[in-house]
Amino acid sequence: MNQEQFIQALLDKGITLTSKQLEQFENYYQTLVEWNQKMNLTAITQKEDVYLKHFYDSLTISFDYALSNQSLCDVGAGAGFPSIPLKIVYPELKVTIVDSLSKRITFLKHLIQVLDLKDVDAISARAEEYAVKHRESFDIVTARAVARLNILDELCLPLVKVDGDFITLKGLKAQEELQEAMQGIEKLGGKVMRQESFTLTDENDHRCNIYIHKVKNTPSKYPRDFSRIKKKPL
Repeated sequence: MNQEQFIQALLDKGITLTSKQLEQFENYYQTLVEWNQKMNLTAITQKEDVYLKHFYDSLTISFDYALSNQSLCDVGAGAGFPSIPLKIVYPELKVTIVDSLSKRITFLKHLIQVLDLKDVDAISARAEEYAVKHRESFDIVTARAVARLNILDELCLPLVKVDGDFITLKGLKAQEELQEAMQGIEKLGGKVMRQESFTLTDENDHRCNIYIHKVKNTPSKYPRDFSRIKKKPL
């Protein structure tokens, strides 16, 4: 997906990018590739692949979901996906990025400066520890390619406000992961509202965005220590 195809694909979804936003995406790509030479941020480095598999893919969660000035926490964002592309397109979002690897946070803080983004915090912390201190603080929590859903739900749902949403971007095994996570999602106060399945390029590039609504408070005993979450998912 070249830049023109990126622009048109978003236009088809009702999103018109400004020249400033296009410049931010280009600077994002250049910064990502530059820093990727000294630290492992992504295996995807070809420009057309980054625009499709990182930028466009990150934005798919917003195609049928209204984003404005909500607070959003991105758990395990890595190189900033999906939160930074979302912030570029929806600048009124208040974004917090949580990642356990300090060198990725160093990259993200630099990126935030390069892109001149406001109301974005990048925090080095373990998600389960951060969730204890900031439980039910965010309108939206996102996660992409972090862990299986039956582990991810306990890291993310405690952070979501009641009546907020946890949105996770999954791949080919989304249905399998969802089935094994259903009991845990319910225990944590969530309810699966919808799933959106699509392919990016071909049938082997399957994506599934899962939208989980927070219908009640998460019991205070969650999240547990990560060793317990991993050993015995809910």
